[in-house]
Amino acid sequence: MNAAGRTFLLGLGAGLALATLAFEFRTEGLEPDLQHYRSVRDFARESFVREVSNQELLDNALHGMLAGLDPYSRYYDRDESDSVARETVGRYVGMGVVFRGSITDGIVLFPLADSPGKRAGLRVGDRLLSLDGRPLAEYSEAQIRVLIEASESVPVSMLVKGRDGEQRELKLRAESVVNPTVRHTRMLDEERGIGYTSILSFSQETPREFDEAFQYLARRNMRALVVDLRSNYGGVLESAVAIAQRFIDEGVIVSTEGRGQPVVLSSEPAEALHVGFPLVVLVDGDSASASEVLAGALQDHRAAIITGSPSYGKGMVQTIRRFEEAGARAKVTSSYYYSPTHRNFERSSHADGADGEHGIYPDLVIEADDGERRRVHAFLEAYGAPLEALEELARWEAEIGETLDNPPPADGQLAAAVALLSGHRPGPYAVSLQAER
Repeated sequence: MNAAGRTFLLGLGAGLALATLAFEFRTEGLEPDLQHYRSVRDFARESFVREVSNQELLDNALHGMLAGLDPYSRYYDRDESDSVARETVGRYVGMGVVFRGSITDGIVLFPLADSPGKRAGLRVGDRLLSLDGRPLAEYSEAQIRVLIEASESVPVSMLVKGRDGEQRELKLRAESVVNPTVRHTRMLDEERGIGYTSILSFSQETPREFDEAFQYLARRNMRALVVDLRSNYGGVLESAVAIAQRFIDEGVIVSTEGRGQPVVLSSEPAEALHVGFPLVVLVDGDSASASEVLAGALQDHRAAIITGSPSYGKGMVQTIRRFEEAGARAKVTSSYYYSPTHRNFERSSHADGADGEHGIYPDLVIEADDGERRRVHAFLEAYGAPLEALEELARWEAEIGETLDNPPPADGQLAAAVALLSGHRPGPYAVSLQAER
């Protein structure tokens, strides 16, 4: 071998040696837990019955890492993160239209308030005839949804037929839509002025939605209100606090205590628009977290009568962080929350003040059987017509002689709330609530 060849081999050998040393240095420089992760990852990737990617194994590891901390901490990958954003921000991209039956039937029950569907000109009772010139009957539900999602960049044309028989050509572009959390607003008793609204969860939009519902009912001479928090698993803590501030003008709303300094959220007198307003709040075993913050604050300040069955018992606060590089989110329990009288409602912990058996114990306990509870929850979780569509829906119902929107089911807990606001306590002995207090 000539000198040049020997020089090349020596150089190649030196390069390989340096690369090996560099790899070993990088491996040795890892923290022991990361070294162990890499070893297990490589074993799984090489030995598992099918091929798996590093990304799949990483996602599985991150899900398991946070899920193992407690029942509430979670890791959300890119797809799951979009769902979390919809729940907390209170918006999603779509047309914002609720259909009567399947979307393939094409019958518009109502467009949501300030939605792309409403701006495009869709009305209560419209029937979709075609999309982009193709009869609606030729589309599957999945194909319709794909077409609507694509309209965010390329508008879709719609031929619709109104209740008056007139056909109209519309153009729709999917946009950001408020996913309503305040639903089923209505007057329960016109004579006594008892209004009702439900809050399904707390998003960033919820305080504004609640204020609009309250104003709608006030214009109809509401003199007392039932706020329904059943089937409300929580959401954005600050939104629950904002609604509590409407009825409490002095003192603590909630405090959170963790590894750092306690955080105290208090009333804001300027926000206390409805102090002293007669109020009953409904809770049950599926009322949790932020809904318990609201109910607990109102109960401690005697600003409302809490009615129903004991709440779920989630007294922990989660902090959410977005990881932009992966399009992911992580949620980790960071503190306990406490009511104004320093009650903690976490049933799974030994936090100071925790009961350990349930969350909020109502002032008036009214139990519901499983069948009634399922029917009530199904109603609460369905979209309610926006306030601006209620009168038009009533006219359509009168035209066809049918009930279009989901009618409220029999509901003993709600009936008890109405009885309380009517001045009576439910039970075998009807007594004056005012006299008791």
